[in-house]
Amino acid sequence: MRHVDEAALAAVRERFGEPAVLRWEGEISEREWRLATYNPSRTHDVTLLILNGARLALIRKPHFEQSIWRPPGGGIKPGEDVAAGAVREALEETGLRVRLRRYLVATTARFTHAGRTLDWRTHVFLADTADEELRPGDPEEIAGARWGTLDELAGPLRVRLLETGRALWRYRVALHDCALETIDLAASAETRLPFRS
Repeated sequence: MRHVDEAALAAVRERFGEPAVLRWEGEISEREWRLATYNPSRTHDVTLLILNGARLALIRKPHFEQSIWRPPGGGIKPGEDVAAGAVREALEETGLRVRLRRYLVATTARFTHAGRTLDWRTHVFLADTADEELRPGDPEEIAGARWGTLDELAGPLRVRLLETGRALWRYRVALHDCALETIDLAASAETRLPFRS
């Protein structure tokens, strides 16, 4: 939605850091176009990499193909603070109370189909939780939730998403890859910091 504008994102960057920037463009199928445009006023999502120690929260939506899992996320409501909306989406999709740690990736995508274009933004956040039990709030929206790992997201889940041949899953893989690389770079920078007593 247009309300996730540069002023709202400036406040997010100030609180959670500068994200990596990813640009993506691709032709999507008719089915994917219908999915992306079912709410014509919404042109964004937030995606959350929620960690509990080494565990990563993953969800399945009812329309996902077998063995497809991804990090949770959704849309920011009009008038809602972006960070508050991300926390709300985490709670709705996983039942987890989270704390946002870092703004990892800001994605600008252009989906095309049959001469039409849709400009889309995804904002990826790193979050953590002390909660142990995944309890999605709406079974009609979320078919299941489970714990996985960042290695699983980078490995078997990545392969499975690409095997579908669907452009929107290729987009998800690109933003997951960028988020994982950003996490790795941040971890490397922390280990290079000089020792202080």
